[in-house]
Amino acid sequence: MTDYDVIVVGASFAGAACALAAARAGLRVAVLERKRDPGAKLHTTGIVVKEAAERTWLGRAPAHCFRRVEQVRLYSPALRSLRLDAPGYYFLTTDTPALMRWLVDELVRHGVTVHLGTPFVQAMRDGDRWRIPGIGRTRYLVGADGAKSRVAAWLGLPGPRDFLYGIEYEFDGLTLPEPGALHCFVGKRFAPGYLGWAAQTPTGVQMGLALRRRRRGPRTPDIEGFLARVRHLLDVPDDAVPASTRAGLIPCGGPVLPLGRDGVLLAGDAAGVVSPVTAGGIHSAWEHGETIGTAIAAHLREGGPAPERSVPRATPRFRAKRALRWLFDRCQSDRLFEWMLYSRPLRWAAQRLYFHRRRQRQGGAPVGALD
Repeated sequence: MTDYDVIVVGASFAGAACALAAARAGLRVAVLERKRDPGAKLHTTGIVVKEAAERTWLGRAPAHCFRRVEQVRLYSPALRSLRLDAPGYYFLTTDTPALMRWLVDELVRHGVTVHLGTPFVQAMRDGDRWRIPGIGRTRYLVGADGAKSRVAAWLGLPGPRDFLYGIEYEFDGLTLPEPGALHCFVGKRFAPGYLGWAAQTPTGVQMGLALRRRRRGPRTPDIEGFLARVRHLLDVPDDAVPASTRAGLIPCGGPVLPLGRDGVLLAGDAAGVVSPVTAGGIHSAWEHGETIGTAIAAHLREGGPAPERSVPRATPRFRAKRALRWLFDRCQSDRLFEWMLYSRPLRWAAQRLYFHRRRQRQGGAPVGALD
């Protein structure tokens, strides 16, 4: 039976970051991934913010995995729009399947044992370790297996309770009329509690829609209705067929507590470490996973504090964004948004949400004014 220092469940961003940090610190690490192909059946849009591109391992990915986007075009419910940007700021859309496969290759290159096609089923206490049948024993078990974490469920840890539900289409080979912008659509008809979006990727166009998932009578995003509403603005042909579809739950209630106990820690979506307002999760998930891997290494190799105590203190609380989420859920008004589209308060809010408080400028005239 193989002994590990860390076994990570899930090879997405938080799991990969945790495993890389631990392996680079000299720990013996294994990763379990339920999919045989890490690029298949994805649940993430794959949009990487500047901070993640420049401050994390993701910046080392091959150039063909990314496409740079420097603007945001924000659409009102009536499809009037406002172009926003911030000097020096950008997003990277991704060929997400290629990026996830590269991440697994990076894990292997750094000595991580990767078990593809291996779902987490159970873990049992074995002295001061956890034993996973067929894999081995480990000092620390990290659940980075998504919003409905099997690790959390098996070991009785709380998981996220508040979610957005999103669906995204990928159209290969299409080009947007404004490919340098992230197109965001606000409106209660199709996206109560969140928004719709479209972006140019290295391989085509991705279009998605997400809404607040109510615990009673959950509603499915009407992505076909949304596509019919906006396709004329984005030059998506009537006969365009998506090459792939992604769907899944996005935590929006902030981090869950406790994040771990007795040698078990939750990371990324499993821990609710996702922005409650923007639902941006890649950067925060990566930093959270890396924090866990580094904390485990410091504890095991240098006698540092137990990560069950140190990691929660370093986990973002998103207090301001949770307050904004509360307001948006209860006070979303199409009429108010329409009226405020070109106002200073709305531009200030967009600055904080899209450009991390950087100064942005408005350009161009309103377009697409429709009833």
